[in-house]
Amino acid sequence: MSTPSIKLNDGNKMPQVGFGLWKVDNATCADQVYEAIKVGYRLFDGACDYGNEVESGQGIARAIKEGIVKREDLFITSKLWNSFHDAEQVEPITRKQLADWGIDYFDLYLIHFPVAIKYVAPEVRYPPGWYVDDAGTKIEYSKASLESTWKAIEQLKKKGLAKSVGISNYTGALLLDLFTYAEITPAVLQIEHHPYFTQENLVKLAKERGIAITAYSSFGPSSFIECDMKVAADTQQLLSHSLITGIAEKHGKTAAQVLLRWSTQRGLAVIPKSNHPKRLAQNLDVVNFDLGDDEIQKISDLNINLKFNVPTNYGIPCYIFA
Repeated sequence: MSTPSIKLNDGNKMPQVGFGLWKVDNATCADQVYEAIKVGYRLFDGACDYGNEVESGQGIARAIKEGIVKREDLFITSKLWNSFHDAEQVEPITRKQLADWGIDYFDLYLIHFPVAIKYVAPEVRYPPGWYVDDAGTKIEYSKASLESTWKAIEQLKKKGLAKSVGISNYTGALLLDLFTYAEITPAVLQIEHHPYFTQENLVKLAKERGIAITAYSSFGPSSFIECDMKVAADTQQLLSHSLITGIAEKHGKTAAQVLLRWSTQRGLAVIPKSNHPKRLAQNLDVVNFDLGDDEIQKISDLNINLKFNVPTNYGIPCYIFA
């Protein structure tokens, strides 16, 4: 099974459906990546902060060794963590991440969050997380500007360490500011995007500038319940919402497929994950049917501007979305 690609503003192509590696257990990660490749996944969305890049690379290496895919068949995304925003740290940590994956380049490398926190050396703690101390009690900020970090990211593309570069979790104001100093326009903006948090104007702004959008947490609150997030537990689950399940029944699809198609049909990329082989295949099959315009609008009308992936929702006192 294959999926269409989105042509990026730098000429590269990105699969529209990928496999998200957030919260994939280290013990099973290599096998999950390997199995996902066998099913047909070609895009894998990772990050330093996920703590499973070594295992992800092992799964890819196994698939390549067995001749299932070649490196050039895959699209591997990773992200710069907040504590490596100082310009002189960007290339070294990128090279470490590449070594962890066992590859020579990333297809896409993103700034994970628009905030710079104090550097913690990889040999001290890795991934470093949000806190500067091992006890997890104190956040200290770096003086690195987002402009200086982006300039360092641009160098990764120029040196061939990343084929495409982009940003994640940026707001409209931060994008507009970035346009004033960027020599290279971001190819991709990755954002939380689901029917409870549609960010329509941000999507519109990105599209106006030719920036592709990858939606994460497409299933809304269900992505965050396992993080013991109260607001997620207190919110009606999209996967069991009567509107979504009704549309799914009409099309002979699952609720998850409907939620993913709501994004892909509007031109966005998606990066779901699943531990179940059947759902793994179902989540990839989200471009071969169409929702009605009225169905897309009804799903969009569920928007209540409810963002889950906010540090304070995890009890982390970092106020980047204040």
